[in-house]
Amino acid sequence: MAADVELPEEMSRALAAYERHLTAERDLAPHTVRAYLTDVRAMLEHAVLLGHQDVGTIDVRTLRSWLAKQQTLGRARTTMARRATAVRVFTGWAQRTGRSTTDAGSLLGTPKAHRTLPPALRLDEVRGLLDAAATRADDGSAVGVRDVAILELLYATGIRVGELCGLDVDDVDHERSLVRVFGKGRKERSVPFGRPAGRALDDWLSRGRPALMAPGAGAALFLGARGRRVDQRAVRTLVHARLADVPGAPDLGPHGLRHTAATHLLEGGADLRAVQELLGHASLATTQIYTHVTTDRLRAAYRQAHPRA
Repeated sequence: MAADVELPEEMSRALAAYERHLTAERDLAPHTVRAYLTDVRAMLEHAVLLGHQDVGTIDVRTLRSWLAKQQTLGRARTTMARRATAVRVFTGWAQRTGRSTTDAGSLLGTPKAHRTLPPALRLDEVRGLLDAAATRADDGSAVGVRDVAILELLYATGIRVGELCGLDVDDVDHERSLVRVFGKGRKERSVPFGRPAGRALDDWLSRGRPALMAPGAGAALFLGARGRRVDQRAVRTLVHARLADVPGAPDLGPHGLRHTAATHLLEGGADLRAVQELLGHASLATTQIYTHVTTDRLRAAYRQAHPRA
């Protein structure tokens, strides 16, 4: 099996250098680096089985052979598309760094993934979610106050859960109602938030965070139950738990609140490019999927309300 293939020394050195490139130069998140390396290593192992001993000899036929094997193993189209992207990035880097004279990946097509409509909450379900969190915060606990602030900020801004967990206290501009976010590739953007989120943040900072803070908290905006920077797992658990308090609401995670924020912005008349900037999407095509969501909702409302639908 490919997983048992030992890479030649030259390939191993190239893979190690590529990891340093992803981590130090591109500043990608650890899970993104792991995903890229896993895909590239699998491709290299396949190349070794086909007789290649160094990165420079890998051609597009080898890459297509590897992807074809993935298809025979029943890999999802989204997985295939991700892996094709991973090897294209790697072969481009290999050419730029002189490890290969050609960029075989540039000749490789990407299997088109089926674009599914992201789930989003209705406005009444959002109200139910935030009301459920506020009710639980009535006990005065620091965690309850924090939970309200987290949910309000996630819905108000549409930021990613990793971006939220990485926020520091100084990233919040209370006067201008802006939060400074570092997204993928450490790209910085400023995202506005509304008055409800502002009040929830003020409440958290004035009476929640001081009560929960422990040594090691540093400048972290949101803290976990032990008083240090909150982690993504805790935020996901929170969102799932509070949505369970809302009758009939779908079981979504933090990314579902991001989808919801984008959908509601567009339904409210926001410009698509403005939403792209708020969400931190590198491509407008990524944001455009939300137009399908709003169109789908409009069609459903028409069928329900129009007498001749």
